[in-house]
Parts: sequence; structure tokens; C-alpha cells
Amino acid sequence: MTEPAPESAGGDAATARRADRYGAAPRRRPRWVPPVIGAVVVLLGLGVAYLGWQKYGPDDIEAEQLGYVVVDDSTLTVRMKITRKDPQQPVVCFVRAMARDSTEIGRREVLVEPSESGTIEMTTTVRSSERPSSGSIYACSDRVPGYLRAG
Repeated sequence: MTEPAPESAGGDAATARRADRYGAAPRRRPRWVPPVIGAVVVLLGLGVAYLGWQKYGPDDIEAEQLGYVVVDDSTLTVRMKITRKDPQQPVVCFVRAMARDSTEIGRREVLVEPSESGTIEMTTTVRSSERPSSGSIYACSDRVPGYLRAG
């Protein structure tokens, strides 16, 4: 019976036999790679969150419709609440009268003057070409046309 050779004597031969039988040992990654990959993933996540907040975060101007009343066959009043980030900034809101089939039959541009309060409530009247069935606030903007500004 043959005695196994001591490891120190045939260490290289034993390593070669193990590599032939089981394959070479995989190379180990440096220890700094996982933390760097983790930091890159976190930074990318923060970048995506920031872009999402810019696009879908709070608006500088928010308009809320509080109600509407059909006054007669060609008139509608709309109550609305406007909240501005900068109350000293004038704002224009587009309010519209709608027919039963949701077509626009009347529109009005409403100037919201600068004020001390960031949130104001107001009522406006919209004329329509036929009997309105509902009203809505289409949009608000801080780009006020020159013809609406007080001269």
C-alpha cells in the first residue's frame, strides 16, 4: 500500500490534480467592488427620485374647483380656489363651460391679482354659446398676457 505524499512535498501537484478534477477556483472580487456598486445604485435612485419630484411634485400654482352654478341658457358661474407659491405673482386661469357631450362651449381667462394670501377663493362668470351643463378649470399659469395686466 502506498502512503499519500505529504502536502508540502507535492503541494503544486495536488493543486493541479484538484484543478483538473474540479476546475480552477474562481477569481475573487476585490473587497471594494460591492460597496462601490451599492453607492452607484443609491446615487442613481436618488437621481430618479429627484427627477420624479420635479415633474410630479407640488406645483407653484394649484387650482381647485369648489363648484359651479348654471345661471341661465348662456351663463355659468364657477367658484374656485387658487393656491400660489408666490402670492405676489399674478396668475391667469382658464375657466370653461362644457356642454353635455363634454365639448367646450365657452371659455374665460381670469386674472388673479397679487395678494397677501397664498390661497384665495373667487367666483367668475363664463358666457357660453349654448346651455352649459358643467364648468371646469382648464389650467392656470404665471405667464399672464399683456392685455390682462393692469396698465
